[in-house]
Amino acid sequence: MTVAISKGLARCHDCGLASKFPQLAPKMVAHCPRCNSSLHLRKRDSLTRTWAYLIAAYFMYIPANLLPVSTIIYLDRGRPDTIMSGVIGLIHDGDAPIALVIFIASIAVPSLKLLILTWLLLSVKFRSRWNLRDRTTIYRAIEFIGRWSILDVFVISILVALVQLQAIATVDAGPGAIAFCAVVVLTLFAAESFDPRLMWDAVEEES
Repeated sequence: MTVAISKGLARCHDCGLASKFPQLAPKMVAHCPRCNSSLHLRKRDSLTRTWAYLIAAYFMYIPANLLPVSTIIYLDRGRPDTIMSGVIGLIHDGDAPIALVIFIASIAVPSLKLLILTWLLLSVKFRSRWNLRDRTTIYRAIEFIGRWSILDVFVISILVALVQLQAIATVDAGPGAIAFCAVVVLTLFAAESFDPRLMWDAVEEES
């Protein structure tokens, strides 16, 4: 199996064109012949930045799930809800489909994304050659669906607007919502910082 770097080729991050990477003097930058974007054989400090974002996301994941995401105040009485208690409340109210969507988008997807990114980083560290194509496909999948993790925050925003519009109660966003947004943003940055080509370097090293 041959990787592009062994042939002196670099793929543009913007337009996807694979072109010959020139020999450069120190501090010089190569540019894509199609779109003139900067070319890099590998993302600079990819592993360091990805680990930093990922560890920060793990720390924020705890308050995101333990602290209340929203508080519904009705007749001067408040009912704070975490993500999980909100899902359970929706199930009790007969809204199981909505509860399932929020559970997948706000609990399952962020958890899987954290675990998969950790697995990919460890596979690069230990130079694993196991199922490189499948691992690349998995990375592309979590990169694509990760943005939908913020769906729960959208639901809270819509709920706040609808409830306050009808003047039947007050809904306030809780600290858990801020922590959850931080998890989503940090995992998005982690996925963006990770360079999947690093997984394929194990092939070049072995050959």
